[in-house]
Amino acid sequence: MQNYTKVEYAGNSGVILRITPGHFVTPHSHVNYYMDLCDTKARMKEARATGEALAEMYLASDVIDTILCLNGMEVVGSYLANKLTEAGIISMNSHKTMYITQPEYNVNGQMMFRDNNKHMIDGKKVLILIDSATTGGTLKTALDSVRFYRGEIVGISAVFSIATQIEDIPIRALFTMRDFPDYASYPQDSCPLCKQGIPVDAICNGFGYSTL
Repeated sequence: MQNYTKVEYAGNSGVILRITPGHFVTPHSHVNYYMDLCDTKARMKEARATGEALAEMYLASDVIDTILCLNGMEVVGSYLANKLTEAGIISMNSHKTMYITQPEYNVNGQMMFRDNNKHMIDGKKVLILIDSATTGGTLKTALDSVRFYRGEIVGISAVFSIATQIEDIPIRALFTMRDFPDYASYPQDSCPLCKQGIPVDAICNGFGYSTL
């Protein structure tokens, strides 16, 4: 898909969101725009700009021990942690630094942590980092997992999010519905695009898309 449009974040021209209109299937819904964050996650310059822009949404009084990265956001998470540390965000860890980690998924689709890395969540103040949040399905799974491993969720960061909060936890996002007022997410069993006979352009998830 090459007919995308680049949208720059108002606070940092290095933060770029590539959007493509159409009919797309995600793990939890059908949407009328595909948000391509592949280069944001993998290209150093864009990942750094994104991580630093997200860091500006936090105060020096915040405490963050662990950044839990979803959908391949580890590179952005590393730059986010670095900028937070420079800004004076503290960690209660004995070594005074943050963990940047990702979950593993079991056969039931639940997020899990092995015995050798669950200490990154257990008793820690956890910031969840995700690329985009539409239905909230992935975030709800992450919230349940962090609580199961006795972590404390202190916030959620996203590049793009429809919602401003989930379960009373604020979502701090660089791009929101204010930037894309015509963005729509539909339940898989009641998608108006399907009812109109509009073919699906691609199947998408946190790793990217596959055209049909």
